[in-house]
Amino acid sequence: MTKADIVNEISKNTGIEKVTVQKTVEAFMDTIKGSLVKGKNVYLRGFGSFVVKQRAEKTARNISKNTTIIIPAHFIPSFKPSKSFVTKVKNNVK
Repeated sequence: MTKADIVNEISKNTGIEKVTVQKTVEAFMDTIKGSLVKGKNVYLRGFGSFVVKQRAEKTARNISKNTTIIIPAHFIPSFKPSKSFVTKVKNNVK
């Protein structure tokens, strides 16, 4: 499902114009991105949590050049679904 599919589905279910729904969906995503960039986690009860995780520094190998490189410590965004969300998906996906 793409962002356009989500906009179409919400518009169909609510009767709100697609342009308004698209602006709302984009504002929602921008808000989540902005919070994560600031280091603040986002918790949506019954859906899941968008969190910032820290990755430790590690050594990696470039096999084609046969060299070793060091990947510095960094932060990455992550999503953890809620328990009820996971249960619904486990029981309904075939």
